[in-house]
Amino acid sequence: MKTATRITWLGHATVLIATGKGANILIDPFIEHNPKYPRGFELPAKIDYILLTHGHGDHISDVAPVAAKHGSKVVAIYELAAWVESKGVKETIGMNLGGTVQLGDVAATMVDAKHSSGAADEQGTHYVGVAAGYVLAIPGSPVLYHAGDTAVFGDMALIRELYRPEVAMLPIGGHFTMGPKQAAHAVRLLGATTVLPLHWGTFPPLKGTPQELAALVDRSVKVVEWEPGDSV
Repeated sequence: MKTATRITWLGHATVLIATGKGANILIDPFIEHNPKYPRGFELPAKIDYILLTHGHGDHISDVAPVAAKHGSKVVAIYELAAWVESKGVKETIGMNLGGTVQLGDVAATMVDAKHSSGAADEQGTHYVGVAAGYVLAIPGSPVLYHAGDTAVFGDMALIRELYRPEVAMLPIGGHFTMGPKQAAHAVRLLGATTVLPLHWGTFPPLKGTPQELAALVDRSVKVVEWEPGDSV
């Protein structure tokens, strides 16, 4: 890592990014019912932005209370931003695939993901746009990529060509997302040199492990074998 930017894994796909200039960005807040959330971990008093990759409950269930408590603006694909606003989120930034928004000193670009994205409430399941990932360009920092929930797809090569992500946060658990074999191919398409595995070990079907992924990638790639609560 080339800067003071810190990434803390909070279990499942939830990560907290603290930039060198003091901005806090939380991605996919799944806290109260997340069995892997590090108990006792205290979020910072101010979370400037919350980024949502898609509408499933294990990625957005805590967005409204966290945004209210920590004074956050919520960034999501347009339809999902409108939906969480209807659930009590006061400040949203709706965007779409290929777009970039400036979040303080962080340029956040929404990129494709291959996954479903319905949001469920007591009245059923609702269309809230499509699944996405984010590329985060932070001055003085490696380019970060959070893939959200996704299968491997060939246009990850375009993400490499356009944005050159160095640190890739990738789901590896399998069943609902790609597993280690597919994630290893994603690493090759992306050209990332550091991989932070997400979406594994939370529930029994998510069987993929960082060790399996590490055995399948080039030796020059660092696969971080972290646990919830760890920071890099």
